[in-house]
Amino acid sequence: MPAEPRFVPLTTWEPRADDEMQSRGRAFADELARRRTVRQFSDRPIPDGVLEACLQAAVTAPSGANLQPWHFVVVRDPGLKHRIREAAEREEREFYASAPAEWLEALAPLGTDEVKPYLDVAPALIAVFAERHGVRPDGSRVTHYYVQESVGIAMGMLITALHHVGLAELTHTPSPMGFLNEILGRPSREKATLLLVVGFPAPDARVPDIVRKPLDQVISWR
Repeated sequence: MPAEPRFVPLTTWEPRADDEMQSRGRAFADELARRRTVRQFSDRPIPDGVLEACLQAAVTAPSGANLQPWHFVVVRDPGLKHRIREAAEREEREFYASAPAEWLEALAPLGTDEVKPYLDVAPALIAVFAERHGVRPDGSRVTHYYVQESVGIAMGMLITALHHVGLAELTHTPSPMGFLNEILGRPSREKATLLLVVGFPAPDARVPDIVRKPLDQVISWR
């Protein structure tokens, strides 16, 4: 039989005055507006505890039936990072050689190519895996629901947390990413979803000259 639901008092919500809500919302939006994807990283180490705190924030994300279908692997070992770079560049070379012209045209303003030195240089890579299903202690299977949606929310919260503490990041998605399971020893029931490159921008880092769509193009009020 399904377990009986158990509820506890809500003690974490804080009421705020209207003007405080408005100022906090504006300040937070302004902070996130300064976030930029970076491709030139410094090798400066990340202080102890910072990544753990950001990951702690990420795993508070809501998930289907609260099954939390994610696993994060933090890679700091230079040898593992280099193996990941070699595998990612192999996939990227194939992609750039065979991608549709329209896709390559869309990427052109970003100045990307198959060479990924930041995978060696950045102090940390975070591989995000989506668990297709769970496993009980007796080995039986646990169905996971809304896996991609749940993991996507957690990834967004992780990126936000990293920016909030003062780190830069790059969302890297070589396709396919099965090599991450092999290199990092993750089971086949997990699907690699994202390789997040994390660290401090290089002193001479440059970013594409792009603009974000105005709100009236992406938001409707009814």
